[in-house]
Amino acid sequence: MSAPALVTASRRQWSGAGRWWTPYVFIAPFVVLFAVFLVGPILIAIVNSLFSEQSSGLGFGGSEVLFVGLDNFARALADSDFVTSFGRVVLFGVVQVPIMLAISVVLALLFDSGLVAGSRFFQLTVFLPYAVPGVIAALLWGFLYQPSVSPIIQGLASIGIDVNLLAPGTVLWSIANVATWSTVGINMIILFSALQALPRELYEAAKLDGAGQIRIALGIKLPMIAPALLLTTVSSIIGTLQLFNEPQVLKSITANISSDYTPNMAIYAASTLGKDSHLSSAMAILLGLATLIISLIVLKATNRSSQKKATDG
Repeated sequence: MSAPALVTASRRQWSGAGRWWTPYVFIAPFVVLFAVFLVGPILIAIVNSLFSEQSSGLGFGGSEVLFVGLDNFARALADSDFVTSFGRVVLFGVVQVPIMLAISVVLALLFDSGLVAGSRFFQLTVFLPYAVPGVIAALLWGFLYQPSVSPIIQGLASIGIDVNLLAPGTVLWSIANVATWSTVGINMIILFSALQALPRELYEAAKLDGAGQIRIALGIKLPMIAPALLLTTVSSIIGTLQLFNEPQVLKSITANISSDYTPNMAIYAASTLGKDSHLSSAMAILLGLATLIISLIVLKATNRSSQKKATDG
């Protein structure tokens, strides 16, 4: 065998080419991290939710961990505040998600149309709030929500408009405002990237047929970026059910946000204030199941709608 052939053979042997285990070496880091940081915590939470820590004797001795089956799930579902928190975030999502996605779609279409001068600057401006951590964004908005220091509220009061953005009836929508501007940017980028990948020949053909920008946007662009719209919708729904940072921060400046205002806050309160990790594990599993079910319903409804349009077409 010649020297070049020996070198090639040695390189193949060193690289592992042709060996069955080579692909598994490359995917092993992902599998390990996936198992450690996702599958592992889920399994631990499931096991933990089936037990409960109870005091032995008259309460003066130690405590023991007993198997209680589904009792923690029953306790969680019997907690009216925890159940109410689900209804609160569902109402939040029904209003906030469509508004946020509508703003994201409009901005993405405007930037893609080329009608906006300095679009790069405005894209960065819209995306910038997403780069700000949610806790800091909530702190900044909390300053604008406090009547004693807010220039906005004081300016409105000077012209006879009295508003309280932290009142019981408005605090949920104040949280929605923070969440909206914190997530519009990333969704706009996803939709704009999908629009940029579309073939421009379709637009030219539509323009030759007399279609305007609005008709092109509604009839060509939006249907063709349906997968991106579905992605942003599902991710927004999941984010809504996991709402935590904004209400947790604003809780420090108003009494109208309780410690169990959202499901995630209720889980946090049960594990820290209540010091009951078993109950909080059951709550976390219920939240995960609710998120999964709602996501599947949205995906099913979207697929059915797509199939109906394809059949009608």
